[in-house]
Amino acid sequence: MSWLGTSESISVAPMMDWTDTHCRAFHRVLAPHARLYTEMVHANAVVLGDRAKLLAMDPSEHPVALQLGGSEPATLAQASGIAADRGFDEVNLNCGCPSDRVQAGRFGACLMREPALVADCVAAMIEGVRGSGRPGVPVTVKCRLGVDDDDDFALFQGFVDTVARAGCGVFVVHCRNAWLKGLSPKENREVPPLKYDWAWRLKQERPELQVIVNGGIADVASAQEHLRHADGVMLGRAAYHEPYVLHRLDVAVHGGQERTREALLRDYEPYVRRQLDSGVPLKHITRHLLGLFHAQPGGRAFRQVLSEGAHRPGADWSLVEQALAHTRSASERLAS
Repeated sequence: MSWLGTSESISVAPMMDWTDTHCRAFHRVLAPHARLYTEMVHANAVVLGDRAKLLAMDPSEHPVALQLGGSEPATLAQASGIAADRGFDEVNLNCGCPSDRVQAGRFGACLMREPALVADCVAAMIEGVRGSGRPGVPVTVKCRLGVDDDDDFALFQGFVDTVARAGCGVFVVHCRNAWLKGLSPKENREVPPLKYDWAWRLKQERPELQVIVNGGIADVASAQEHLRHADGVMLGRAAYHEPYVLHRLDVAVHGGQERTREALLRDYEPYVRRQLDSGVPLKHITRHLLGLFHAQPGGRAFRQVLSEGAHRPGADWSLVEQALAHTRSASERLAS
């Protein structure tokens, strides 16, 4: 994004169990200028777990950020240094996830109530990156507006100011509160009201910070409106369920010509073939493609062919060709 001195102003949110390396490689085809995020990985897992699996990344994904969960500064520092050495372009601390499991581990949205601890974590992460082979990798924070019934802009701004003093200059703001009790993670993405004006006001009052707006952004027009008031926008589920929106937004912001869905899929084909040759089952890849023809002629048949066939032994690119044939046939019928 723009806070790194590049032309980026669009990013794709981390989504648990969704934004794996296959998803990110697909999104990179759709949006050459976007910043991509991994799903959240706990710092302990990075330090102690299978890094080849947890930190899998294709070179095509850059720029890509690793999102970490955790609240132990020393562990986060170590994980951040590993992330930088592994080639990630940003390390992001999650202070927004409201799930019970995350709360039990004392990380995610509950950290909004402990700004001093978050500041300690960020300072440690910055030091961890400095000690790596790539000391310039930025440390950023993704947060909510508050938790439960917090309704005080000064409290939110105080959290940001405390963390900013520790060296964080970039805040991705999901413009809702997180309810720690009584709402599921899904409900937490939908029920608490959106207050975009808080993110806009934060940018106005703290112009030295980079403020990225997240939450409920689902179309090009609304994203462009946010870009009038903030440094960037982050798309979440819209980029996954209707991925062509991500392509349209990339073109609207950065220029160029919109390409057809089939042309974009053709650009993804070499990646898919490489993964198949390395033994990756097709189902792990095509699950990210199901929304590409959303609301388009043949879109339902496209999804059906992939959903029903990708899990079968030996499924390969020819199945994608079969799915594409349905979209072409449907378009030809409408045109005749």
